[in-house]
Amino acid sequence: MGLTGCWIVGSEGCERSLVELRLPSPVVELRDDRLARRGVRLLLKRDDLIHPELPGNKWRKLKYNLAAAADQGHDTLLTFGGAYSNHIRAAAAAGFYFGFATIGVIRGEEHLPLNPSLSCAARRGMRLTYLDRTTYRTKHTSEVVGRLRREFGDFYLLPEGGSNELAVRGCAELPAEIDEPFDVICCPVGTGGTLAGLAAGLRPGQRALGFAALKGGEFLATEVERLQQRSLGASSGNWGIEHGFHFGGYAKKKPELEGFVAEFAERHGITLDWVYAAKMMFGIFAFAERGAFEPGSRIVAVVTG
Repeated sequence: MGLTGCWIVGSEGCERSLVELRLPSPVVELRDDRLARRGVRLLLKRDDLIHPELPGNKWRKLKYNLAAAADQGHDTLLTFGGAYSNHIRAAAAAGFYFGFATIGVIRGEEHLPLNPSLSCAARRGMRLTYLDRTTYRTKHTSEVVGRLRREFGDFYLLPEGGSNELAVRGCAELPAEIDEPFDVICCPVGTGGTLAGLAAGLRPGQRALGFAALKGGEFLATEVERLQQRSLGASSGNWGIEHGFHFGGYAKKKPELEGFVAEFAERHGITLDWVYAAKMMFGIFAFAERGAFEPGSRIVAVVTG
């Protein structure tokens, strides 16, 4: 394991930029008596350590999309996200490092001063624009995309969360990096791309379990199936989504979750991102406590960052 230099090369052969990535990301065992007494072994796939600004599933989703944008001769990336979107921030960083202009289409109204996520995106050169929530729900229709092209010119379109067939391809590479045998791999779910890819990369007998980070996310199963159909030609069927640990919805939290994050940091020296990773980890510990994992189970949790 170490630092890997990554170039994105366009169709004319010009090299965009070199970014140092920590790949494969580390796999470390989490020793916790609450898991041990249930006979559960938990490994953390520390994708959050791949790169400070392109962590985890963000890099894996962007990797092949950046190459496609360069190959098609685009110089601008346009994508969508909420005001606290990690994807928006990562897309802005990717544009900065690989020489693309970036446009972030944000759900809702502008609020000043910008929150830390949007401030980071703006500092990396992203142009922010806003869609009201009604229009945002139709963001991928030809009418809305056409309006954006008339306003901003040509661009490479990245979907919300970066989840498309190329993102699935990137995320499907993760399981092969894990040398330890395991039974279940867990990840947070926001748009479904990471779960679709992880499940696609598993060996026979292994399963993927996603923890939805948003309330009312039952539609996500359909989205994972759609992504797998488009990238693999069929749904792999070796995955599921748990909806009971959203703590009120996307980018929302409750004292119970905040307490868990603080205790986890004190015990293990890792501060979990409360929007995604903390909800997944809370769910894993709850599953272990209620006996949902068979004694002797080997679980991998992908810390996406």
